Amino acid sequence: MGNASGVELKSAGMLCLEGVPVLRKYQQLDRFKVPPGFRGRSKMYVQLWWLVQSTLFAMSPQAMYLWRAWLLRLFGAKIGKNTVIRSSVRIPYPWKLKIGNHCHIGDEVRLYTYGEIEIGDCAVVSQRSYVCTGSHDYRSPTFDLFAKNIVIEAEAWVATDVFVAPGVTIGHGAVVGARSSVFRDIPAGSISFGNPARVVGQRQMKTGQTDGVVGSTLT
Repeated sequence: MGNASGVELKSAGMLCLEGVPVLRKYQQLDRFKVPPGFRGRSKMYVQLWWLVQSTLFAMSPQAMYLWRAWLLRLFGAKIGKNTVIRSSVRIPYPWKLKIGNHCHIGDEVRLYTYGEIEIGDCAVVSQRSYVCTGSHDYRSPTFDLFAKNIVIEAEAWVATDVFVAPGVTIGHGAVVGARSSVFRDIPAGSISFGNPARVVGQRQMKTGQTDGVVGSTLT
């Protein structure tokens, strides 16, 4: 088969296996491209951050929370005061990240900032949770990449090993139970659990312990 035929097959989304043309109906990854400007910074800048993240960030002692917050701010993140971010947290594009005051981000959390992630004051994202703003259009043969922002509002708790899908908002004070998968918005003050996560109750607080008032400052 000549070169011209090969080009025609490729443009038609076909692959030759042992000389037999095979139509690639679902995923033509040879045509996949990252959308222009998707990363929000140049490729070199992204590589620089990944180098810093794998060394100065990841190798820092556990207690160096101020150091890690400073590194994230240096690369464009907005991080509030007294926020705990573990050294095993991974963030591909910190310039798309906002975290409020007094938050806790646990070990091995993935804040997959292909789109923007905003986390409100006093929120907790527990260990091994995956907050995922990016995905692919499964209907497109070129496997188009897209991103939708995620918001975790103030005082919410995303428990261990939770998956949060693109475009989701987890409401103020909501609790998402361990190993849940969240594909839709979670109402404020609710308790949700399961795959997919569903509301199973309301968060009832002990009396006399909710007098604290804090301001919101992202820096």
